[in-house]
Amino acid sequence: MAAADGDDSLNPISILVDELQNEDIQLRIDSIKKLPIIALALGVEKTRNELLPLTIDIVYDEDEVLLALAEELGTFTPLVGGPEYAHCLLPPLELLAMVDEAIVRDKAVDSLRAISHEHSPSHLEDHFVPLVKRLGGGELVTSRISACRLFSVCYPGVSIAVKAELLQCFRDLCSDDDLLVRCAAASNLGDFTKVLEMDHIKSEIIPIFSNLACDEQDSVRLLMVEVCVNIAQLLPQEALEALVMITLCQAAEDTSWRVRYMVANKFTELQTAVGPEVTKTDLVPAFQNLIKDCEPEVRAAASLKLTEFCENLSADYRENVILTEILPCSKELVSDTNQHVRSALASVIMGLSHILAKDNTIKHLMPVFLALLKDECPDVRLNIISNLNCMKEVIGIQQLSQFLLPSIMELAGDAKWRVRLAIIEYMPLLAGQFGLEFFDAQLHSLCMSWLVDRVYAIREAATNNLKKLVEQFGKEWALATVIPRVLTLSEEPNYLHRMTMLFCISVLSKVCGQDITTKHMLPTVLYMAEDPVANVRFNVAKSLQKIGSILDNSTLQTKVKPILEKLTQDQDMDVKYFAQEALTVLSLT
Repeated sequence: MAAADGDDSLNPISILVDELQNEDIQLRIDSIKKLPIIALALGVEKTRNELLPLTIDIVYDEDEVLLALAEELGTFTPLVGGPEYAHCLLPPLELLAMVDEAIVRDKAVDSLRAISHEHSPSHLEDHFVPLVKRLGGGELVTSRISACRLFSVCYPGVSIAVKAELLQCFRDLCSDDDLLVRCAAASNLGDFTKVLEMDHIKSEIIPIFSNLACDEQDSVRLLMVEVCVNIAQLLPQEALEALVMITLCQAAEDTSWRVRYMVANKFTELQTAVGPEVTKTDLVPAFQNLIKDCEPEVRAAASLKLTEFCENLSADYRENVILTEILPCSKELVSDTNQHVRSALASVIMGLSHILAKDNTIKHLMPVFLALLKDECPDVRLNIISNLNCMKEVIGIQQLSQFLLPSIMELAGDAKWRVRLAIIEYMPLLAGQFGLEFFDAQLHSLCMSWLVDRVYAIREAATNNLKKLVEQFGKEWALATVIPRVLTLSEEPNYLHRMTMLFCISVLSKVCGQDITTKHMLPTVLYMAEDPVANVRFNVAKSLQKIGSILDNSTLQTKVKPILEKLTQDQDMDVKYFAQEALTVLSLT
């Protein structure tokens, strides 16, 4: 028994050391993930005195191992004796917060932030704040980057004197010589601002914010846009104009397009933060400039915010500002040279109809809508058609159709077949927007006419279009309105039209089901086996092969098999081949 007690091979620490020296990285990661179990076995005192010192030796391992360690240590407070001993976890996490790999540093800082809440005020000042100051004043860039995320979690719990020291340390990081450190400080300025007293925001943060907003690197300046939102939400209304708006307006006119893009992207958040009065005096002109920006990325970002920006305007001046200041600029984007700008505009412009009401929608938005509907870019057309419902609710389906139908008819009859193809592809979407009654009255005949188009791609698209419409409106609708029109093509003198009829039946059978296919479509397919054109006959064989999978065995044996066997004796080699192939696939040989 004494020998067993002296055997270190069963000691949890010894086992862990052996596993951490293994060449297999996955085994080392698994060992790190078992640290909580080992800690429970050791007890809190041995965990503090033996296990935690061992983790410090691990910080030179592979990044994957360090990532697992940083994650586990964040949950270790109960295992070291509770909040009273939480500071024991700081040394290994401090080392992990300085490694080169960003994902490891971020996880270590996440754990540090979590542990900070478990420190008492005295322990914060005695243990956590010194760690933050060491990281913030460290020689390594990685150390100073990690420090930037820790100020906001320790500042609220310390004394006034220590708060002053933390403010000075953060101020130094914001003016650091290294760009990455300034970026880290800038990106965390908003969170830090949220825990500061109002006097310190005005006296300390605003000067820092202004300096960073004028930084020589645009990667720092663009981060200030989001900080501007945070500061504007905290400041009283009367202080906004003097302390924030000058910097914001400068950012909206920055020489770097990336900064202007960030302003456009965050524009509605800024609008909410600054309130209606500042919006009217400062943000409306800034928004106009962003819509007219020389860079397409900025124009597209601003365009996407158009409807939301207009909705957030005060009701007192909303309609007047939209009609006199916003819409004139927006209309210019209809002919923008960049398709992404036009697509962004098309995705939101219809939302203005709810704000402008019926008369203004017809007068001001309808011309924009019709122009975008005829755009050469498919994404633009799709975005307009996808949002038709907005306009339909405002002006009603009858008036919308009066404007819409002439444009659809014009596109449907365009000399360029690709234009006709585009409108076919949007037909199911249009049908869903307008409903069955409108579709039958206005668009059904148009859809059927595409089945006899002179271009094969149009006839093929029209066939697939019918399938989507049947899926939308149901097979009873198909039986009443679609199938009879399709079957009349079997009498067309042009053999291409008769072939289209076969293609339609092959496609529609899948959505119409066995009963309708057997009773209403199969007889016509079998009749076409006598067609004088060989191309039609071998397509009969191909159609029977496709629809055979949904027919019952009795129909296959009594109706389909005799026709296919007859076609195998056809004089044309292609007809024989496809007939034999159908018999084989349907297991009728």
